Amino acid sequence: MSSTEPTGTTTTPVLPMSAGPARILTLAGSAGAIASAFLSWTWTPDFPGDLTVTGYPGGLQWLTLTGGLVTLLLTLAHAVGTRGLPGLRWLNPGDSNNGILYAALGTTATTWFTLIAISAELGGLANLEPGGWIAGATALLALLGALGLPLDRHPHGTGRGITRHLPLRLATIDRPLPAPRELPSWIEVLLIIAAFAAGLVAITYGIDTDYGELFTGYLLLTGFTVTALTKSGLIARLRALTLKHRPVTTGAAFAAAAGFPFTQTSDQYTSVAANILIFATVALGLNIVVGLAGLLDLGYVAFLGVGAYAAALVSGSPASPIHVRFPFWAAMLTGAAVSVVFGVVIGAPTLRLRGDYLAIVTLGFGEIFRITMNNLNGTTGPKVTNGSNGIPRIPDLDILGFDFGATHTVGGVQLGRFSNYYLLMLLVTALVVLVFARVGNSRIGRAWIAIREDETAAEAMGINGFRLKLLAFALGACLAGLAGTVQAHVSYTVTPDQYTFAEALPPNSAFLLAAVILGGMGTISGPLLGATLLFLIPKKLEFLSDYQLLAFGIALIVLMRVRPEGLIANRRRQLEFHEADIPAQAAATETAPTKAEAR
Repeated sequence: MSSTEPTGTTTTPVLPMSAGPARILTLAGSAGAIASAFLSWTWTPDFPGDLTVTGYPGGLQWLTLTGGLVTLLLTLAHAVGTRGLPGLRWLNPGDSNNGILYAALGTTATTWFTLIAISAELGGLANLEPGGWIAGATALLALLGALGLPLDRHPHGTGRGITRHLPLRLATIDRPLPAPRELPSWIEVLLIIAAFAAGLVAITYGIDTDYGELFTGYLLLTGFTVTALTKSGLIARLRALTLKHRPVTTGAAFAAAAGFPFTQTSDQYTSVAANILIFATVALGLNIVVGLAGLLDLGYVAFLGVGAYAAALVSGSPASPIHVRFPFWAAMLTGAAVSVVFGVVIGAPTLRLRGDYLAIVTLGFGEIFRITMNNLNGTTGPKVTNGSNGIPRIPDLDILGFDFGATHTVGGVQLGRFSNYYLLMLLVTALVVLVFARVGNSRIGRAWIAIREDETAAEAMGINGFRLKLLAFALGACLAGLAGTVQAHVSYTVTPDQYTFAEALPPNSAFLLAAVILGGMGTISGPLLGATLLFLIPKKLEFLSDYQLLAFGIALIVLMRVRPEGLIANRRRQLEFHEADIPAQAAATETAPTKAEAR
């Protein structure tokens, strides 16, 4: 196989490495990386994870083992996918080598990160055992072999002609997959369940990581592996199955999420998961305002605070000046209703503004809320919120005799306080997802999208822009207020410092907005994923101390450069961000020898 490169007015043949030797090299390297995980990588247990054991992987060795296994399976699937092995063909339905390359990149990046971390923490390369050197060499061997495979760089899958020079990140965006082999419905259902079970295992592993080095390696491997499976076509094939079996998909997703507390032996990580759900739910509410209606709100976290304060005042806290105790459903309705009122009151005079002016006003509202909560301390204002001391000692919930502060045994598994609140927050998140899905697909949702794209054109077509923007503001505030009512009971205390623009830990307005944009505006799963990452990364990268924000910022810049449309973007936004590449692609196609070859 050969291709041509433009060199002025002539073309120069390019002869890539033969696919056979390159594939053998990739297989040998990935198999070697798997075997190296069972060897000792260092002589001392001082490095986290104890990589001194021979015969059993530990710590970061599990990541190299997983990466090598994914690379091996994808390579085998491509090698034998057309020779009558449908089981392996499912792993690489697009018959693309691009997935193999990304899997090898993930294995190499994770392995070499581990070796560098060992050398840096223990004081030099002398601390590496032969197993570590074997791991680095074999992972690099697999990467070299993958680089020698012919890559599919044409968006329609031919990989020939001048279009082979399109950026690799654009490859296979529109690549059509071959028609899938018809499977019995029960097998398709089992595949969906297996996919969500694998997702639960992967997410649980990431949340349960005990030290920063392991979490960093986990992020590296997960990012490259997901990209590899996307390039291979497996993600698209699974997405088609989920669309075909929507009820099964919904049930499997909820069951997988609800199963997380049953995988834990203590509340150490369920507390993190409960706070992630709070953060993700608020981000999904902000997605209505920013992602659907296109309103840049920089003070959205204030609505979370309004709901939390309203619930704290009526939930029976001894520090509350109201001295009442509503049942939870009434406290939740109170928090949501007060948040809606504040949303309408703030939105009515400000939503006539657009763009940067609206952003500045909403930023001011967020700061005004925090300052007001500080001043309602009985000295500079009425005694309502106790100022900077907040409202402490918020009692645990008791719903139908179920005490959320006590430990309960379900199916032989003990569920602690945070596990109880996690399951409650999961129901709230499911409610918010249902509201977002229904509203986004309604006439109102389409009107919001029209306003986001061009408000002037939308109003010219008869859409009442102000009324619909106010509705989006009120609905987003209501969803944030619902999450705030649960947050007040989870944290026991509500203080003004929890609801700032960017000074505190998530959730705050800056991180909420970043979660929506990074995850994918206008989608459901995008903000959920973005919020999960933006909550976990600061928690897990504490070992970087002073360099934590620097590393976090660099990671965000890289992600936004590689995926400007977000990690999980809808089709419209993906095409919008790649529209600039279309003229260059068309011009390149015209210089190809023939139109048939360009196609």
